[in-house]
Amino acid sequence: MPRVLAFLKDFLKNLSKKPATIKYPFEPPSQLPEGFRGKISIDYNKCVGCGLCARVCPAFAIEMVQVGFREVSGKKIPVRKPRVDVGKCLFCAQCAEVCPAKAITLTKKFELASEKKEDLIVQP
Repeated sequence: MPRVLAFLKDFLKNLSKKPATIKYPFEPPSQLPEGFRGKISIDYNKCVGCGLCARVCPAFAIEMVQVGFREVSGKKIPVRKPRVDVGKCLFCAQCAEVCPAKAITLTKKFELASEKKEDLIVQP
């Protein structure tokens, strides 16, 4: 019987408290923690096309795609830039750590739901 009374006491105490959860998306989300890793962002002007990001990605979410050619010593060399499938991305930030040009960053954007697959692709 004492356990029932203890439960009833806790029950009545919790009835007067506000809920611990927020009604997201109807209320704004709480502040994101320091070091939060959201959607990947690539500055293609800084990118040197080395491909290290694609090699280190554990989810194989990054592939190098050809975006054109450049002329070097009279030869045409293909220019490759990373294409990221955010739907496969683990948000581990290994690509950002290995990038020698610091062209890859992870933003604070986390609302990635979309009806179109193209919205989940970051490409040059």
